[in-house]
Amino acid sequence: MFRQALLAASRSGGARRLVRTAPLTRGVVRRFIAGESLDDALRATETLTGAGLLVSLDVLDEAAPDEGQADVAVKRYLELLDRLSAAGLGARAEVSLKLTAVGQAFDEDRALENARRICGAARSASTTVTLDTEDHETVDSTLRVLHELRRDFPDTGVAIQAYLRRAEEFCAELAYEGSRVRLCKGAYAAPDTVAFTGKDEVDRSYVRCMKVLMAGKGYPMLATHDPRLVEIAAALAVLNEREPDDFEYQMLYGIRPHEQRRLAAQGARVRVYVAYGDEWYGYFMRRMAERPANLGFFLRSVATRS
Repeated sequence: MFRQALLAASRSGGARRLVRTAPLTRGVVRRFIAGESLDDALRATETLTGAGLLVSLDVLDEAAPDEGQADVAVKRYLELLDRLSAAGLGARAEVSLKLTAVGQAFDEDRALENARRICGAARSASTTVTLDTEDHETVDSTLRVLHELRRDFPDTGVAIQAYLRRAEEFCAELAYEGSRVRLCKGAYAAPDTVAFTGKDEVDRSYVRCMKVLMAGKGYPMLATHDPRLVEIAAALAVLNEREPDDFEYQMLYGIRPHEQRRLAAQGARVRVYVAYGDEWYGYFMRRMAERPANLGFFLRSVATRS
């Protein structure tokens, strides 16, 4: 119920205004978000890659209601990729793309066309694109777009959310050679007819999906901060004879940074998900809902500085 309340708050205009205008909020938010500008994101990227980590950059945008707003989002991604190329960061930093930001909500074909433009720019920058999976109602559309993109851009990745009841099925379908799959738990509200709602159920689903991906021929990208799941991933790598460069761990910017560096120092590939932009509210609230410890940090920080 607590998680559902936070997810409901992420969609509430009143809660958005309250959190965005509260004193000290932005100082705390900066733990989880690199900043509001592209320059902020690039500085964070340079710091992380300099420490031996990989990066996935997410431009925080609301779902585009029309072509004009979708075009604005596309321009932001093209500028990001141009800057990554100029800085020589393409080999260590990819981009994460929310299809809703580039037209999925009103025209799937338009979203596909825009995603193709972004993937082409990513190729020119010597990097890749991973499609974020959002609300459960967008999953089938996202997978259709992925299928079309991979005709020309076979290295396009996709996120699969373990809280979905069909997650294991999706992973089995995507565990083929060359396929890049980011496995995460999921941070959106969904009815129990399509998603697991209990933490233990989601964890068990995550492990089942991880087994499928690690035994498959694709490239698993395991997005988790849970120490138990990290240990299971390491054991599955040994069981399936995967070398350290045959899969990667992914963690969010600002969460367990010492663990990120510890794994990287041991030779693992570790990618940090770096979000930036002024539309940070929904992303921030989903991070709170994902992990109670995040909310505790937020509240303690406000109480300490008040």
